Amino acid sequence: MHRVASAGNMANSVRPRKEKRLTYVLNDADDTKHCAGVNSLAVLKSSATDGCDYLFTGSRDGTLKRWTLAEDGATCSATFESHVDWVNDAVLTGSNTLVSCSSDTTVKVWNGLSEGSCIKTLRQHSDYVTSLASAEKNSNVIASAGLGGEVFIWDLEAALTPTSKSGDATEEDCSNGVNGSVSSLPMTSIRPIGSSNNISLQSQSQAYIPVTAKGHKESVYALAMNESGSLLVSGGTEKVVRVWDARSGSKTMKLKGHTDNIRALLLDSTGRFCISGSSDSMIRLWDLGQQRCVHSYAVHTDSVWSLASTPTFSHVYSGGRDLSLYLTDLATRESVLLCTKEHPILQLGLHDDSIWVATTDSSVHRWPAEVRNPQKIFQRGGSFLAGNLSFCRARVSLEGSTPVPVYKEPSLSIPGTPGIVQHEILNNRRHVLTKDTAGTVKLWEITRGTVIQNYGEVSFEKKKEELFEMVSIPAWFTVDTRLGSLAVHLDTPQCFSAEMYSADLNIPGKPEDDKVNLARETLKGLLAHWLTKRKQRFGSQALSNGEAPAGKDVPTRNLTASRIEVDGNADNDAAVYPPFEFSAASPPSIITEGSQSGPWRKKITDLDGTEDEKDMPWWVMDCVMNNRLPPRENTKCSFYLHPCEGSSVQILTQGKLSAPRILRIHKVINYVIEKMVLDKPLDSISSDGTAGTPGGQVTHPAIGGDGLFRTGLKPWQKLKPSIEILCSNQVLSPDMSLATVRAYIWKKPEDLVLNYRVLTSR
Repeated sequence: MHRVASAGNMANSVRPRKEKRLTYVLNDADDTKHCAGVNSLAVLKSSATDGCDYLFTGSRDGTLKRWTLAEDGATCSATFESHVDWVNDAVLTGSNTLVSCSSDTTVKVWNGLSEGSCIKTLRQHSDYVTSLASAEKNSNVIASAGLGGEVFIWDLEAALTPTSKSGDATEEDCSNGVNGSVSSLPMTSIRPIGSSNNISLQSQSQAYIPVTAKGHKESVYALAMNESGSLLVSGGTEKVVRVWDARSGSKTMKLKGHTDNIRALLLDSTGRFCISGSSDSMIRLWDLGQQRCVHSYAVHTDSVWSLASTPTFSHVYSGGRDLSLYLTDLATRESVLLCTKEHPILQLGLHDDSIWVATTDSSVHRWPAEVRNPQKIFQRGGSFLAGNLSFCRARVSLEGSTPVPVYKEPSLSIPGTPGIVQHEILNNRRHVLTKDTAGTVKLWEITRGTVIQNYGEVSFEKKKEELFEMVSIPAWFTVDTRLGSLAVHLDTPQCFSAEMYSADLNIPGKPEDDKVNLARETLKGLLAHWLTKRKQRFGSQALSNGEAPAGKDVPTRNLTASRIEVDGNADNDAAVYPPFEFSAASPPSIITEGSQSGPWRKKITDLDGTEDEKDMPWWVMDCVMNNRLPPRENTKCSFYLHPCEGSSVQILTQGKLSAPRILRIHKVINYVIEKMVLDKPLDSISSDGTAGTPGGQVTHPAIGGDGLFRTGLKPWQKLKPSIEILCSNQVLSPDMSLATVRAYIWKKPEDLVLNYRVLTSR
């Protein structure tokens, strides 16, 4: 697994944040398709109720999907969306229970035949959860492991039983806190098959704690369990296979032989034999009774990442980093190359006489595999003997010795969509340029969550240069593409630092000089559905002064004027302006966490209005419900305004002026004209310093107030002279803002100095 900073893994973020982050994930493609590599596969055979076979896929895009399988196709029948980072593994247990694990450090339990609602979130791991294992004949038992070296064995029946908890623990979470001492709390033993469904008083009185298999000092990447759930094997970066008694978590044995990370494991139904696949490119067969390796298979030329065996454990299918899928006879050591892919193989799933193959690409393919009688494949010829490692590598280097694949094309494909792999935030801080795995370059407007231009397969760098604008707007959001989609992160108070005039946003019916806070309006657009649902549920009292409706226990904060400021330029209602309307046809998902639970993810159209401060950051709710913004850094720009050197033009002021950073130069021109034509004395200008003296702070209505030329013409405008504003001897465009001039023209730490000169008079 590639360890990088997670888009949603807030609990483990190395960047400290006092307040919770809000992230929204955009997607312009078909929501029924994955947009990143598929890490996990699980097949659910048909039941008497509906007669359909299902394939479950877990992706690096953070979602799981259920596919209804037919002979000639597959249809997405549900999306399971709650994880906030890569889904790393998924297993089925019982008749329809789906269990998944993620880099967000959680294990989640779902009803596999539901519409995608999460039953339970298990929060015991302290780091990415990489692998799961289930017991085929004991639906109670699953195991989970991850990069923290932790291995937990769960009794699902006990873990899913509602418990009475004290304090602030949430009902859907099962955790004792990752920093707590597991050994200091009583363990709940695994119930055998056929055990009573009665839950002990102990498990009802406190949160369930899984059995811990202690021994790994490094990351664990692979798990496997026998049918009854009594035996567990694990492997990882320690290069050894560890064997555990799953009922107690005690160590049974440690098997050495691999020279690199162990990435895949299989156990036969009895627990007698184990197969391991490693980054050393070797496959090994272990006899656990003899506690030794009985066979080694040098089939692959690179890391082995996935394994699947026939029901009789006579043959093994293997795939990995070398893009190849092999079938190996464990007894005769014969191997045959079934197919080659364009991407590394991450997971395999057997289904009747076929095998599903998942790769780092977003598509999934089904290939013929003759699972019931694999010898049929060997009868076609093309097999080779799985010799030692040096022989395997030599075979590849020899001309013409590479095996020929048995199959050229898959029997069925489930296409995904290209994932975003490159991005650039443009200077206007509303548009993001992206490039996906297909080479397509697109331009996104993140305040609406839509693609506004698809440029096709063009040069990303050239298009970035073409779209460059000399404009300076504060960085109010950050972006990453870890999930294959565009994930936009908002952190307070930085996100509230950017403003634009309503005229620049083309907002109809709003005064053109009104300032619009980009983050505030984006949040209103994102949570418009939630706010409507909340009003329907709780009425207008839910939106007043941050108070919760009667009977709803929602913690509130005492917000003082020193901590917040009301945005007086915006209407205090739920109206969403057109530049901030998000599509309901392709709604974004929000990723966030509240005050008492871990991070969660949900489509904005799936919010039902009950989400409150326990679920969402308080600053988001306060902004959307009460129109209040947290304290921000100074949004003003200080500057001096002097006549050009050698000019005979009158000196209008010698003091320092202050204006919003977004003020356009044409407003400064208007200020100069008004001062010249009307000849206003300096002492009529409001200031917070000594007017007309160096260092004095002067704020004029035309500058600080930003209110000149709103509508119509004033009488003096008919006589106005033509004025140019310069900075560093460069004539400034009237459309430039003060922030842009300071960033691109002035480029000095001192206060900005502007000069003016008269061109003509009329």
